Amino acid sequence: MLDFIEVAILDKNSEFRGVPPKQLMENAGKALAEEIYERYPGKNIIFLCGTGNNGGDGYVAARYLGEWMDLDEVKVFLIKGPEGIKSDLAKKNLDKLDCKIIREIDFNELEDHVIVDALLGTGIKGKIREPYRSIIQDINESSNNIISVDLPSGLGADIQVKPELTVTFHDLKNSMSKANCGEIVVKDIGIPKEAENFTGPGELLLYPVPETGSHKGENGNLLIIGGGPYTGAPALAGLAAYRVGVDLVHFAVPNTIKDVVAGFSPSFIVHPLEGSKLVEDHVDKLLDLSEKCDAVILGPGIGDGDSTKKACREFIERVEKPLVIDADGLKSAAENPESLSKNTVITPHSGEIQMFDEGSESMELADKLAKKYDITVILKGETDYITNGVRSKENDFGGPAMTVGGTGDTLAGVVGGLLSKRMSSFDAARLGIFITCRAGELAFQDFSWGLMPEDISERIPDVFKDV
Repeated sequence: MLDFIEVAILDKNSEFRGVPPKQLMENAGKALAEEIYERYPGKNIIFLCGTGNNGGDGYVAARYLGEWMDLDEVKVFLIKGPEGIKSDLAKKNLDKLDCKIIREIDFNELEDHVIVDALLGTGIKGKIREPYRSIIQDINESSNNIISVDLPSGLGADIQVKPELTVTFHDLKNSMSKANCGEIVVKDIGIPKEAENFTGPGELLLYPVPETGSHKGENGNLLIIGGGPYTGAPALAGLAAYRVGVDLVHFAVPNTIKDVVAGFSPSFIVHPLEGSKLVEDHVDKLLDLSEKCDAVILGPGIGDGDSTKKACREFIERVEKPLVIDADGLKSAAENPESLSKNTVITPHSGEIQMFDEGSESMELADKLAKKYDITVILKGETDYITNGVRSKENDFGGPAMTVGGTGDTLAGVVGGLLSKRMSSFDAARLGIFITCRAGELAFQDFSWGLMPEDISERIPDVFKDV
């Protein structure tokens, strides 16, 4: 079953993969018309249409039925008139109609009609307002055959249409059942497999846009633990996190490199750890810092010395915040994967994932790890693979110049930043990989083979603006 947001994501990704909304609406309307024509021969048909694309599907179906039947047998009722239609695509299909269009409806005069409910689409919640409320009540009190388009109007709200048949498109939507939809028929409307299986611009609909009036820290407070042998890696993750819209980025790094990390940006909040590397004595402080943040990234530039790995293992076992584990942090995670918590994202490439379980094919192993430990895995490669053991997506954005060092740290920063915005681990991972790799493509247009990871972060805002 599809969440309502997934329906919108599919539409966006279908357009990117070559099947635009115009074609999807045409296919949906025709499929609906065919089902009505076959089931109710000789019956008069009236479409009750709302102001959005659900009504647009009804217009297309009415056009086809008007071609196959006597035009007097097909009517369209516009709940708010032509001037109330919000969808440009629906308006264009309304203009193509030859059948009778009415503005007022008397259910006492519809005894011999099949009523087609094309009033409201997905995502309706709360109390249904007028004029929809009265229309839905009248539909339910009538003795007519009632068909709902895609899903019954008001499903999930305080009142809904109760149809004998629901013709839905592509797949079932959340909460649909025989009890609330009647008989359900699923129609294929030509959504490409790539739109469902691969990331695309539709993923950006998942982005948690800040609410008006929100304050500093309410849109992401991130802690990055790393550095020691390498100074640039944690900074690259932090730059990416800020570019994806995080409010505050904190760093826990060895005292010996604190000034270097702080020098990358005046926005960085650096908490020095005594010494030149992460050790077990630092874990309590790291846990205290994590409690003040919404998510944590562990691993960029941290090194793989024995004392550092022990510290990482202990932190992974004890931390309670959403966590991204990257780079050398993966070595510690692989030594005790049972300690990984549900809201964890790991980001191995095909070589690194073998540390968790040698011998399996990489994608199969990613699924196995995700399902066994209830985590999300981003398997980086020419085509990336994202899985939580139940759902998966692939990503074919990016390019060969993204092999430059630091792109993994950038990805970790983006995913960690999205986690700090309280996204689920799977959604943060699939949106994060799309944003990072699409930004890499845009950066390549300017820098070609001279691409650097900082260039990717600088193009992240363009990904939002581009879509």
